[in-house]
Amino acid sequence: MEFDRYTISLLLLRPDAPQLSDEDEAALQDAHMSHLADLHEAGHLLAAGPVLGAPDRELRGFSILNVDPERVLELKSEDPAVKAGKYRVEAFQWLLPAGLIHFTAGRLPRSVTEARGA
Repeated sequence: MEFDRYTISLLLLRPDAPQLSDEDEAALQDAHMSHLADLHEAGHLLAAGPVLGAPDRELRGFSILNVDPERVLELKSEDPAVKAGKYRVEAFQWLLPAGLIHFTAGRLPRSVTEARGA
């Protein structure tokens, strides 16, 4: 059997994340979303989104990329929210039977305002 290879990236809240003002938090979130959109437009990021749950949960986001785990860590280390010390990233190779899943063209929002359609 043939397999398709992807990399799963987990965005994890750091226990020592800096406390930010609401304004700074909003700006950092928009910068984070813009970075994801850049990765998507460059063809590296296939899908990404927040993971919902309790406010104190560690897991905050999940991404699927088409580059190897080492490259994912390089790309994600440039995320403004990772650089600011809010999140850390883990990456894992994911194998699926060839052709089991397909990704279609789309567009990721670059800000919370855009995501809300405002």
